[in-house]
Amino acid sequence: MKTNRIIWVLVLIAVINSMGFGIIIPLLYPYGKKFGVTEHSIGLLTAAFSIAQFVATPVLGSLSDKWGRKPILVISLIGTAVSFVMFGLANSIIMLFAARILDGLTGGNISVAQAMVSDISSPKERAKNFGILSSAFGFGFVIGPAVGGLLSRYGMKVPFFFAAGIAVLGVVLSMLFLKETNKLKNAKAKGGGFVVSSLINVLKKPVIGTAIVTGFLLTMGQFSMIIGFQTFSVDELKLSTSQTGLFYAGFGITGILMQLLVPAIQKVIPKQSVILFVSTIFCLGMMVLTGFATGVILFATSIAIYGLFNGLRNPMLNAIIADNNDEHHRGEVMGVNQAYISIGQTLGPVTAGLVTVISVHSVFFLSAFYILIALLFSIRLISKEKQS
Repeated sequence: MKTNRIIWVLVLIAVINSMGFGIIIPLLYPYGKKFGVTEHSIGLLTAAFSIAQFVATPVLGSLSDKWGRKPILVISLIGTAVSFVMFGLANSIIMLFAARILDGLTGGNISVAQAMVSDISSPKERAKNFGILSSAFGFGFVIGPAVGGLLSRYGMKVPFFFAAGIAVLGVVLSMLFLKETNKLKNAKAKGGGFVVSSLINVLKKPVIGTAIVTGFLLTMGQFSMIIGFQTFSVDELKLSTSQTGLFYAGFGITGILMQLLVPAIQKVIPKQSVILFVSTIFCLGMMVLTGFATGVILFATSIAIYGLFNGLRNPMLNAIIADNNDEHHRGEVMGVNQAYISIGQTLGPVTAGLVTVISVHSVFFLSAFYILIALLFSIRLISKEKQS
């Protein structure tokens, strides 16, 4: 019962946190334009968060191994709240960048929450619990932009202060209802804490390293696809902004539904690495089909099926990493994993932007290329799991 309560408190915090993040994403460009943000610098503003998160998440994860998960989660949420207030009070482009960097530096809440799930879950239930947590983050990202668009009618600053308010609510919920899950805090971990070389050393672990690289490539594939999705929807399908937003929300919902079906899927295919392999095959096939799409029916169908199977990525990979991880370094390894995901979220759109000069369809084929390499690593992952 205690485990279930912690899971559902984490779910509520995840929804609040990701909703706050989702609220401001559609507003970054229109809000930043009055401070000098252009269509070129918006990419840098977006990347600033991911780069800062790449630097910070392994450190925060390692600190959660030493000090406990709860205080690091609370600090992360406070940093998020302060960054949103800075956005609302911004009077220059420098302040906008400072806010995004601060949010990235304190953005360890995802990896810490994942470490907490790992702490309290048995190997049999990890994939299910990671699926629940991933669906909570996904739900917040889906409804966040809609809430942000609604609140922006009352002023462009209003959504930022609202996002800050719900981040503070997350802090309060964490402090009042969340129990510490790291029973080994203050214990001497082998290696004595995070060092920069951990970013490389973790990759040398046969199963964990292969899983992290697979997740990195699949993330690049997804975030490349998002660039193509936006361009194709507007330029080829001539959809309005609201129609594109609803379309993208539908994509997010398909992933959430699949994450909630993880327990049923595991009854059919018990091995997590095999589920990942099968889902990656479907993602690859659908992305290739998307590249050949010229109308809305094939495009919508292939994107929806891709969204379904892409939803299995995080629960399976996180469970595999947790199952093969040293309990003294759970936070650190989850932080390293999130760091590589952050870089994938940055490199995917950058490389997609470069190939758009060829055609919008080339973006989907680039995404398929990343997924194909991930498929090869998923085969290697099955082999490494057997050896271990």
